[in-house]
Amino acid sequence: MQIVVFEDEHVSELFPITVGRPAYAIGCGSLRLIDWLVQLRDEVGGTLRGAVRPHLQMLQQLDFPEIEPGPPAPHTPLLVVNARLVPSHTHYQALRRLVAAGRTSAVVCDRTLAAAYIAEEGPAPPPDAVAEHWAHYARHALLDTLPRADSRLGVFQWPHEVVQQHLAILNENLAWRLAHGTFREIADGVFAAADAQLGAYCVTDTRQGPVLLDRQASVGPHCFLRGPAYLGPQARVIEHAAIKDAVALGHTTKIGGEIEASIVEPYTNKQHHGFLGHSYLGSWINLGAGTSNSDLKNTYGSVKMEYRGQQVPTGMQFIGCIMGDYAKSAINTGIFTGKTIGCCSMLYGFVTTNVPSFVNYARLFGQVTELPPEVMLATQQRMFARRQVPQRPCDIALIQAMYELTRHERQLAGEPLSL
Repeated sequence: MQIVVFEDEHVSELFPITVGRPAYAIGCGSLRLIDWLVQLRDEVGGTLRGAVRPHLQMLQQLDFPEIEPGPPAPHTPLLVVNARLVPSHTHYQALRRLVAAGRTSAVVCDRTLAAAYIAEEGPAPPPDAVAEHWAHYARHALLDTLPRADSRLGVFQWPHEVVQQHLAILNENLAWRLAHGTFREIADGVFAAADAQLGAYCVTDTRQGPVLLDRQASVGPHCFLRGPAYLGPQARVIEHAAIKDAVALGHTTKIGGEIEASIVEPYTNKQHHGFLGHSYLGSWINLGAGTSNSDLKNTYGSVKMEYRGQQVPTGMQFIGCIMGDYAKSAINTGIFTGKTIGCCSMLYGFVTTNVPSFVNYARLFGQVTELPPEVMLATQQRMFARRQVPQRPCDIALIQAMYELTRHERQLAGEPLSL
């Protein structure tokens, strides 16, 4: 059997999260969709392929070796999966049942194809791995023509839904990790890999869910950990930190201060004091000392997010910020409730509006200026060197592509850019 995960035409609605990463690589509930699809491929046998946007094709080839190049072979059973599918254990089980049934059928979520199983006699797939062609195939050959499967699957539509779903699925994903991983219980409800370390005088509370410390994760002394929580490989929590109520840290992160109900992608630093709540941080972000965000309105009402000028009700009382890859904040930056921070942007002072990508945002001081991609390329090189990560040609090309992909943000931001 063959599995193809594809990005559709709505993936840009998840900006800034998906500017520089495939939608199947969004961390949510401590796992990514790609992790579940690899597990499914290994269980049922076959191959896994991906159809992503052009600027991510080389990145996919180099950073996701599990994905084989090229289109699937014709006349073989095929599982087609939308890259925006929520990466929960429940959805993994639903995909298993879809494959086991062996009947050509589709699972639809809000007029979007979430997944489809195509038997040998089903509609022929595209002869290439172009994301646009697979999106067209899903929309026109599968969505309205295939019988509906008796299954329910959910996909991300807006960035805040990544945080919303994270809160809903973290416990079930951690249960799967515990059942299939090698962890030892070092305290009541606290599980650690063999080489993980929990510092002295730490206080833990696992009544709402477990705390997992993955390979080489470390927690400094005098910390507070309240589950559910996941600390990824080589994640480092420094002394006197508070990690609580559904936190998932990606690998090679460094975390201090107070963090609650948030996702932090790999290679991101929030080392110093300050609060982060109900938020999503992309990769290679650095938050300066004292940076804090608000995740609750003074009126205690439901938060509305603004996406490209459109007001979207979240139905959430608590929602913080959505921050794209490579963003940075200066010391004592304050981020208001429900703001999106574009990738490769620098923040200073109070952040009272959404922030476009590739800008120096100092609105408090009356200045929002465009940040040339050359500055970010030099910054990327220095950041990578600190972590012994080589800067590859595809990393340079990605920054340049991200700049072009987000040009409209700087044109529509409503800020007087000083270029």
